[in-house]
Amino acid sequence: MKFINDILGYELIYVIVDYGRGSKVLQTAKKLGVSGGTVFHGKGTANSQLLKFLSLYEERKEIILLGAEANLARKVMEKLHKKFCFEKPHHGIMFSTRAFDVYGSNCNVRHNGVESEEKKSMYQIIMTVVNRGLAEDVLDAAQEKGSKGGTIINARGSGIHETTKLFNMDIEPEKEMVMIPTKKEEMKEIVENIRKKLSIDEPGNGIIFVQDVVETYGIFE
Repeated sequence: MKFINDILGYELIYVIVDYGRGSKVLQTAKKLGVSGGTVFHGKGTANSQLLKFLSLYEERKEIILLGAEANLARKVMEKLHKKFCFEKPHHGIMFSTRAFDVYGSNCNVRHNGVESEEKKSMYQIIMTVVNRGLAEDVLDAAQEKGSKGGTIINARGSGIHETTKLFNMDIEPEKEMVMIPTKKEEMKEIVENIRKKLSIDEPGNGIIFVQDVVETYGIFE
């Protein structure tokens, strides 16, 4: 089994655009060297300046999830930004998070344990997967601890031979994923309240994971 080691590791790129534009972003990314991606349908509940973050509100949006080695990810993001002009209002947003020990899809990556000297982001993304119908409860629990909103996502795979799974949990129509942006200092209280209110630690009730934001375009300014 072949592994790619890199100090910066592997990154996940999230691009959020108006409904119907996801395919254009995905096609452009593939031309730039990204092997593939996944398109999610989402709706937002943002109600503050910070959550221009997903510029979703109640509009339908598409979230494109791409994976690439870190150096390639930075180049791809720069070119996507140039093409889609994320700095302009309503053109969408893009950010990346770091991933470690990636397996499958013809890509195996192990992080070598060396932290980069890049500036540290002050933001994180809380991802919660729960049974269908409970996403609003997740958002309510987060808002009790200071969150200003988030995005509820339904997923579909971009490949006909792929099964969409996350930590061995099927993400099918009966599941919902909630993406919540937060400042690092607020993350722990928000996560703990979601765990408590949704009984996340009980088998089958859901999962939560947190990712650092590495690079951003069109958000958090």
